[in-house]
Amino acid sequence: MTGPPGTDGRVRAAAVTLFAAKGFHGTGIRELADAAGLSSAALYHYMGTKEDLLVEIMRTSLDRLIRAAGQITDRAPSPAAALNGLVQGHVAAHALRRAETLVVDTELRSLSAGRRGPLVALRDEYEGLWASVIGDGLASGAFQVPDAAVARLALLQMCSGVANWYSPDGRHRLADIAEMHARMGLAMLGAGPCPDPPTAEHCVRLVIDIWDDA
Repeated sequence: MTGPPGTDGRVRAAAVTLFAAKGFHGTGIRELADAAGLSSAALYHYMGTKEDLLVEIMRTSLDRLIRAAGQITDRAPSPAAALNGLVQGHVAAHALRRAETLVVDTELRSLSAGRRGPLVALRDEYEGLWASVIGDGLASGAFQVPDAAVARLALLQMCSGVANWYSPDGRHRLADIAEMHARMGLAMLGAGPCPDPPTAEHCVRLVIDIWDDA
């Protein structure tokens, strides 16, 4: 059951902000209700439990990451181009949706066993797209790394770290930061510059459009 127009969005925004700042277990229901402008009873009535909110935030964010990554890899003419786009999209998502992606990256452990499985499956589906691209690059000789799984984890960690320091007021545009990370990512995989990469502006715009597509 949903509340009056705008209620869902207010509660979700409050939950994302508080979970990112204080952690899931550090956020109280009364605090969450106050931030959303509701009573605790109304929060339960319209939005369910606190864990329901966390599950919704994580599921929606992972669905969006998968959607963006799928569009990027489906259109890429080579493993290098696909990897380039995956890096740029991941950087853009973590820079533009810092709090939301932080919740996804850190709060999986807070879910009860019965709720964790489907979210782990979504996370694995997303990382599987990266694994497939890296595997294709290794098979074709475009990439050279001793361990594909370690390379994937290192790339994801590098790109996710943008959330810790990116500022729209900084000296580099987000598209430039995404492009620099893509070049570093290809270098980590032993690949040369990509001759046919998706533009960073395109990947940033794709992330914005998917997140804005309510």
